[in-house]
Amino acid sequence: MKVELFTDGACSGNPGPGGYGAILRAVGKEKEISGGEALTTNNRMELRGVIEGLKALKYPCEVIVTTDSKYVCDGAGWAKGWKARGWLKSDGNPAANADLWEELLSLCDSHKVRFIWVKGHDSHPENIRCDRLAVAAANRFKV
Repeated sequence: MKVELFTDGACSGNPGPGGYGAILRAVGKEKEISGGEALTTNNRMELRGVIEGLKALKYPCEVIVTTDSKYVCDGAGWAKGWKARGWLKSDGNPAANADLWEELLSLCDSHKVRFIWVKGHDSHPENIRCDRLAVAAANRFKV
């Protein structure tokens, strides 16, 4: 089955309260997912949106992930190399968020995943919806 997954992450402060939003679309149906953490970073929430969207799938699918995160799009291509080097980047520095990249790689092994980057906050309707979900989730953790 072909699935569209739209995601976004948000953080108030970096680190700070953060949230993610995701929309899954397949066979004419949609499902929204959101959540967050009290103390996190924007990049962790961007990754968490993709991870939670993929985790919601019941069986292997062909998934097109659309995100405004260059970190996720670029990192998805580099993460296997980081893992092979013991979570070190090509310059020898540790890869940030290795725990989430590990989880994402495992999920990508179960699905055929392709990443598409879109400019954030630029009239892409699903990106705008995901941003609203992410911000609302982050706001639940504000004191």
